[in-house]
Amino acid sequence: MSEKSFSSWVKSGAPWVWLNAGAVSISLVMVVGLLGLIAVRGLSHFWPADIMEVSYTEPGKQSEMIMGETIEVEVVPAARLKRVGVDLPEGQESAERILMKVGNRDQFGMDFRWFNSPWLGEASFPEEIISIERREWGRFYGRLVSVKQQGDLVASGDDAYEELQQRIRRSNDLIVEIKQLEYTEIGKINHGIEGIRLERRKLELDGEVLGSVKYVELNQSEKQFDLAYKKLQKQLADLYAQLNRDQMVVKMSDGRDVEMPLAKVVLIHRPNKMGIFEKIGFYGHAVWEFVSGDPREANTEGGVFPAIFGTVMMVMIMAVLVTPFGVVAAVYLKEYATQGPIIRLIRIAVNNLAGVPSIVYGVFGLGFFVYFLGGNIDELFFQASLPAPTFGTPGLMWASITLAILTVPVVIVATEEGLSRIPRAIREGSLALGATKAETLWRTVLPMAAPAMMTGLILAVARAAGEVAPLMMVGVVKLAPALAVDNIAPYLHLDRQFMHLGFHIYDVGFQSPNVEAARPLVYATALLLVMIIIVLNIAAIGIRNRLRENFKASES
Repeated sequence: MSEKSFSSWVKSGAPWVWLNAGAVSISLVMVVGLLGLIAVRGLSHFWPADIMEVSYTEPGKQSEMIMGETIEVEVVPAARLKRVGVDLPEGQESAERILMKVGNRDQFGMDFRWFNSPWLGEASFPEEIISIERREWGRFYGRLVSVKQQGDLVASGDDAYEELQQRIRRSNDLIVEIKQLEYTEIGKINHGIEGIRLERRKLELDGEVLGSVKYVELNQSEKQFDLAYKKLQKQLADLYAQLNRDQMVVKMSDGRDVEMPLAKVVLIHRPNKMGIFEKIGFYGHAVWEFVSGDPREANTEGGVFPAIFGTVMMVMIMAVLVTPFGVVAAVYLKEYATQGPIIRLIRIAVNNLAGVPSIVYGVFGLGFFVYFLGGNIDELFFQASLPAPTFGTPGLMWASITLAILTVPVVIVATEEGLSRIPRAIREGSLALGATKAETLWRTVLPMAAPAMMTGLILAVARAAGEVAPLMMVGVVKLAPALAVDNIAPYLHLDRQFMHLGFHIYDVGFQSPNVEAARPLVYATALLLVMIIIVLNIAAIGIRNRLRENFKASES
């Protein structure tokens, strides 16, 4: 290529087109690769891995039997192994080191251990080894010895496993029934008793005479709640007696027998005996439990449903708040305000607000919304509850409003861009036909700008769903005792604190006492958060496309 043709090729802009295309391609490959890594690391955690049994003999120590799952294999240089007393054959420069999940943390003190391959014997995968998922202390591996009922032997040998599965299902059904009583029925009673306490406090503040008709009615209501509570307490005592009836005896890898109440067991399976289709079914069940269950073991076990619910609920409330305010502000700036230096300064301020660090919004939300507005609301409407705060404490409403303020610049800018693209002739034609300016905006301009509004909302949702720093100040917690929606009036409790997937990732990844157990859940939760953001964006994009199609149809 001659110098002249090369110069003309550069001036044509083709190199920059190819450069941009290459940058976009590399970015897409990196994003897809990152999502693939997260998916593989997170979703593989739920697969029922085979349990290996192998002897392990360290130099100068007695041989021991190891039972567990292989988690990771790494190659270690010979020099590093030599420092811990492992001498490799001459000419061998490295050896493998295996990380195994041995479980039984309450017995061994740790549930993950590294083993040097040269000290490992020949591995086997006995079919009778069972994996026990517990409500506390993580996984337990061993061989089933017997099943007991109130200390008496019920089954042992080959028949014990089927008997155990039946009793586990019974135990889980009882736990569901107990939770239903505790969180629903007793929750209603506690709510009613608290309401009576607040009514008494209101009467005191209003100067009502003790022993008046209102006090008598409250006392009668309280007696009815007490009677209902005693009945439920009796039912709970019976259920707990039935729940604590069964036990199982399991032999660990070191030969010791451990008796375990079935009330502490979630499920039991034998992965070494499962076929491929059984494992696929178990895998689907495990993924569903992760999505629909409650967290356990400092969030390193169980599910993340409360965090999913809190994330989606907060984003929906934020979207309801940010859309009208952003649209109204954009309409005023574009259609009504006199264009001048003040409006230009306002636009500069709006654009700069989009770049303010999110933690600053969190500090503002805590100081203004929680302490100032929430404190004044408690003083005006919830005096009977004081000094315990109602709205003067971080909660779902303040978190949603804080994120609405954080994302409103995005909606304003996107809506203004949409309004700018509407030809002036359309406005003038509508006014010429006798429509007022308000009617022109409402019936002509805003419907045409609706796709741009939805674009702003899409960007706002994408940013809000992933924010964590401000939420740590205005409402999110490690573990919420109850969801913001229940069957107790007013059903939606905006004053409650909530869980969030982003904070859940931070907590599990950096605050967990058991790092190895928490690592796969970090990947799985991160993938789930990305999927939720994608689903929310797809829903908003679908609405935007439908608005565009409706506008095209009305034009034709």
